[in-house]
Amino acid sequence: MYKSVDENPLSQYETNRIRIVRTLELIQDIIIISLCMGLFSFMVIQVRDMFLSLLPPLDFHLVTADILFLLILVELFRLLIIYLQEQRISIGVAVEVSIVSALREVIVKGVLETNWSQVLATCAFLLVLGILLVLRVWLPPTFDGIDPEHEISKRYKERHQAEISQSNGR
Repeated sequence: MYKSVDENPLSQYETNRIRIVRTLELIQDIIIISLCMGLFSFMVIQVRDMFLSLLPPLDFHLVTADILFLLILVELFRLLIIYLQEQRISIGVAVEVSIVSALREVIVKGVLETNWSQVLATCAFLLVLGILLVLRVWLPPTFDGIDPEHEISKRYKERHQAEISQSNGR
């Protein structure tokens, strides 16, 4: 009726390891939730400040900077929500946040007032981020419990077994 401890497929070490990992994941989720709440509170404060900056006299440069900063905060919030749901960092959202952040700095400072070497570095940075954004479409998804290396190894072993069985059948 009951299995003895010796017949249990999980050892005591594995059981403790699973508990430790679950506890650490719970603590990590609590940290992410507190970050979400703090970021949301900060976004509310930024929206209030943005509406106050819309009052006359209107400074278009300041309003644009506030709107872009708010968009960055929204994207960061979305990144945290995706992490809570799927336990992974979304490459696409992280790259989008980086692109908007770099463009915000260029727009706020102004291209004409920025040193040429900084403009060149920003262009190179944006080019790399754009390439990464395009390449991520062809990257295999690894977040649904699929380990590409394990899958390739499994296919190779199956092919190898099929070749052995064919050579034995001849």
